[in-house]
Amino acid sequence: MKMKNLKLYLISIGAIIKRDMKIFFRYPINAIFSILEPVIWIAPVYFLAKSFQIGGKNIGFEQYAGTNDYMAYIVIGSIIGSFISSVMWGMGFSLKEEMDTGVIESNWLTPIPIWIQLIGRSLFSLVITTINSVTTAFLIWILFGFNIGRGILSSIITLIPFLIALYGLGFGIASLVLITNNANNIIDISNYLLTTLSGQNFPITVLPKYLMAISFALPLTYGFDAIRGILLDTHTILPLNTERLILLIFMCFGITVGIQILNKVINYCKKIGNIGFH
Repeated sequence: MKMKNLKLYLISIGAIIKRDMKIFFRYPINAIFSILEPVIWIAPVYFLAKSFQIGGKNIGFEQYAGTNDYMAYIVIGSIIGSFISSVMWGMGFSLKEEMDTGVIESNWLTPIPIWIQLIGRSLFSLVITTINSVTTAFLIWILFGFNIGRGILSSIITLIPFLIALYGLGFGIASLVLITNNANNIIDISNYLLTTLSGQNFPITVLPKYLMAISFALPLTYGFDAIRGILLDTHTILPLNTERLILLIFMCFGITVGIQILNKVINYCKKIGNIGFH
């Protein structure tokens, strides 16, 4: 990548982030609800978990996960899951919005590659997701209480290749949106299946064997598992360094394959001329 192109790409990403920032702060109530909504959803889980406690401990859950702190387990899973949703919605739904507003054709005529535009659309979303996740976790800690270990820095380092790898997944979702001209169903179904089978809310070892095999094949599973292993000292599926290596491979492979798939789909859409339909 030439330095001139790199500079142009960074300027473009900055402009997209600035635009999305202006739109976001035009609706401050949405920002407030994006923090309160996770707390509202997690509250019933807290009381349900308490109803299964014996002597103040979730004994059955501890045998599967290696920790009896179910709230910490759920909060960590919810935060990681929110990043997955952020990338998938930030990339996939942005294309649908451009289709609906009739600007996708003009955006495609710019010298900025589509994958750069998609990265720009998702970066601000990731920043907001990070702020919301930290704020939400703090509110849940005050209201319900949970404990995590001292490996926060190590977990962040482990999270970085996981987040980069998500962009490859996002490119794939964006490709499906371009082909089908349908964002909501594709993103909802894909996001739900991936986070569920990766163990966002429970240890995957409780799944039936045929579903567990699918979970073991998903690199996202090892992201959830590794970060929980660092913060909660839970039983990891594989040794921690092996799971980190899987995430690094997933990062390199996911980005490369994701961009290739997106470019092929873009060429296909240009050939059949379906980008103007919605």
